[in-house]
Amino acid sequence: MKTLLTILILTVAVQAQSFKVTRFAIPDAPSKHPFWTVENKIDASMLASLVAADAITTQRGLSEGYTEANPLMRPFVTRGAAGEAAGSAIGFGAGIGVAYLLHRTHHYKSERIAMRMMVAGEAGFVANNIIAIR
Repeated sequence: MKTLLTILILTVAVQAQSFKVTRFAIPDAPSKHPFWTVENKIDASMLASLVAADAITTQRGLSEGYTEANPLMRPFVTRGAAGEAAGSAIGFGAGIGVAYLLHRTHHYKSERIAMRMMVAGEAGFVANNIIAIR
């Protein structure tokens, strides 16, 4: 009887090891969504080119006697090309930083919308500068 009870306990112990409880299992981690996708690379490069075009057209307008309309950028652009480059770099970095913050907080749709709104706004500034200096 003692031998039979030992065999029964060992059999139950072996079966318990292969018993899988899915109710307490840790779920798989969500897939990592990278920030630098092809879409974000294209949006960032369009934004960078529009920031450069804005800097060029702003300096051209200043040389023709116009003034900077943006009071935040005015101290930078009146310092010449170096100040314009610093102001443009700060503005571009802030734009990419906002998109990255939205990405890190898992607001992927807002990230795409924000990037496209920045591109559209910068395109409007460049168009306004070109119309003004013509």
